[in-house]
Amino acid sequence: MGMRRVISPVLGFMCSFHHGALQQKGLVSLSRCGLATSTTLTDEGLSPETRSLALDHKPDGPVLLQLPDRSWGAPPHLPRSTVEAIIGPHAAAASRLGVLRSPFTAFHETPRSFAQIVRPLGGPAVAVATEASQPHGRIVVDEYVASASGSYDLREAATDLSRYLNNEGVRIALVPDVSKAEGSTAAKGAKLALRQSSNEVLMVAPTAFGFNEQAAEDNSFMHVAPKPGPGSRNLTHQVLYEFAELHHQLREVAGVKVHLFEHSLAHGTPDACFPNNWFSTHPAGEASGGVAKSTLVLYPMKHPNRAAERRADMIYALKLRGYERLIDYSDYEAKGLHFEGTGALVIDRINGVAYVDVSERADIVLAEKWAAELGYKDLVTFRSTDLRGKSVYHTNVMMAIGSGVAIVCAESVKDTSERSRLLSSLSRTHEVVEISLEQMDSLCGNALELQDVRGVPVMAMSTQAYNAFTEQQREAILRHVSAIVHSPIDTLENVGGGGVRCTLGELF
Repeated sequence: MGMRRVISPVLGFMCSFHHGALQQKGLVSLSRCGLATSTTLTDEGLSPETRSLALDHKPDGPVLLQLPDRSWGAPPHLPRSTVEAIIGPHAAAASRLGVLRSPFTAFHETPRSFAQIVRPLGGPAVAVATEASQPHGRIVVDEYVASASGSYDLREAATDLSRYLNNEGVRIALVPDVSKAEGSTAAKGAKLALRQSSNEVLMVAPTAFGFNEQAAEDNSFMHVAPKPGPGSRNLTHQVLYEFAELHHQLREVAGVKVHLFEHSLAHGTPDACFPNNWFSTHPAGEASGGVAKSTLVLYPMKHPNRAAERRADMIYALKLRGYERLIDYSDYEAKGLHFEGTGALVIDRINGVAYVDVSERADIVLAEKWAAELGYKDLVTFRSTDLRGKSVYHTNVMMAIGSGVAIVCAESVKDTSERSRLLSSLSRTHEVVEISLEQMDSLCGNALELQDVRGVPVMAMSTQAYNAFTEQQREAILRHVSAIVHSPIDTLENVGGGGVRCTLGELF
């Protein structure tokens, strides 16, 4: 069926600007926002002729600028007269310059203007055009420092723009169009220092993987294979091979920090490589301030050999991160109530909305308790079924939420009022990519936004899921992330019934 509906963000969120006397001198001071530009700002963003932006959130912050004529590289020196022509007589106060360049724009093409690349949002936050962080549209920064002779001398050439901003302590909102950044969830997150995604995850290598008969009772995505033990050696070896490649893609290619554990046959946990179900972490301020203290949550699992995944050594390692609050729901297992972490929950960490597909692994009473205790402002519940007419065992199989895009199999929600509320809630804050039941079966919904080494979002998924998306759907996702990171884990998906998202326990 492909993408049935793509909806643009419609939230409103504006930053106040102070112009004052500096406007008369050609420099607008954004005193509330901590940023300055060389020309006036319009409601839509930087005016088209703007070629500079001062990152004055710290005393030695650089001035970003774009030269009026293409330099075809990084000149060793920039005359002060050239800089003054761009940012005005206040160039004397600028000790560092970051000159933007478009190295992948052909000789016969016009590079994007400064106002199309970056826009101030307030405080140490800017909106950056998504394309500027992607390989074919990448923008680089040449840094210059003021010299005793009065010119500016090259100090470092061709640093990726997002990496440069991240190194300067600037929070980045990656958006399709910087002139329309205001009102987007990504911009709201950057302004308020709220993150939808993390650069750190916990993973458990499937060193004792095998078919989990207990979990297969209510997971129709699983297929029978050898149980853990001597007969599963070939299976375990193949799954480990796939998992190692996924680990490589995340750690070495995307630059995600991975805290890696293992498991043995003695643990009795064939599904240990899916750790996101038994814990979650939440920084203070999440959910637009709803989460008052940094929090570690432990969850009640339906099946005994999955409950055993809550190992003391891993909990100890998590506690070492210094969470101020621990919420432990594991005692509810004895009462027959289950709520399996960010498998049961798909959460909009910026806007404070939790989505729960009610099932045997997602008790609605515990969902309501979780939302109240974590300070989430809205809880959207529904029931979904798969191609085989079976209840979808986890919410994160049928939907995913990033900073600017949401993926959802609305077709799986049969109740029209529940489906309408789900889509309405998502479309208020995100561009929505709808997937079909067949695509959900290929685990297209089992994706997770992460932050790469530059501090910008990437979407992680399996190669099976990547191939099942249409080109149009991938383009929609790539309007909001710098890359789609995918790796083939076919055996793990086929036997374990979970995809890439299931293997990642986010650490905030």
